[in-house]
Amino acid sequence: MPRRHPPPRGARLSGVWLFTDERAATPLARLAALLPPGSGIVVRHDGLAPGARWRLFRRLARIARARHLSLLLAGPPALARRWGADGVHLRRQGRGAAAQARRLDLVRTMAVHDRAEARAARRAGAQAVFVSPLHPTRSHPGAPTLSTAERLRLARLAGGRAVALGGMTPARARALRLRAAGGGIAVPGWAAIDAWDDRGKTKAAKRRQRQKRNAVPT
Repeated sequence: MPRRHPPPRGARLSGVWLFTDERAATPLARLAALLPPGSGIVVRHDGLAPGARWRLFRRLARIARARHLSLLLAGPPALARRWGADGVHLRRQGRGAAAQARRLDLVRTMAVHDRAEARAARRAGAQAVFVSPLHPTRSHPGAPTLSTAERLRLARLAGGRAVALGGMTPARARALRLRAAGGGIAVPGWAAIDAWDDRGKTKAAKRRQRQKRNAVPT
């Protein structure tokens, strides 16, 4: 599959992101359609068989092309390049592939939960880091959250553009931007799983209500 467009640079790495997750009740195509142009998707869905995962990626690639979204694959850089992804999300066990991802001209992102991961992201040359968790999250119930000071330390230590993750919502993202602007800090992006799924379920419920109102009695 050929590359769709040049990989995202600059401000787009600090935008809005969707992490795919098998827990989501809303079909991924609908979730992707909720993202504003210039946003990004990190495709995970590791539980799918290779063929099914490829077909899911291909569907999302069509939406990404139409809506000018960045599409990253959580997996080996060679696979991301072969599938035509804009970049690769390197997990803990895949950090050693950062040099390969750089040679393949793929955007590189990593998750950062602590200082060891922040230092690893800097060594790997990650261009964006998902600093998490900022708030309690359904995907990791009971996990301790980061204080504001620790979040800032991790973001500076990692070196890449910081994206807030973990229990994020649009309202929390707005509050974070206001605090960042007041402190003279670069405006961070944000990423979510459940926030997009919640929005998708709300839109689906409203759609069903409209259909019910418009139904013609027989």
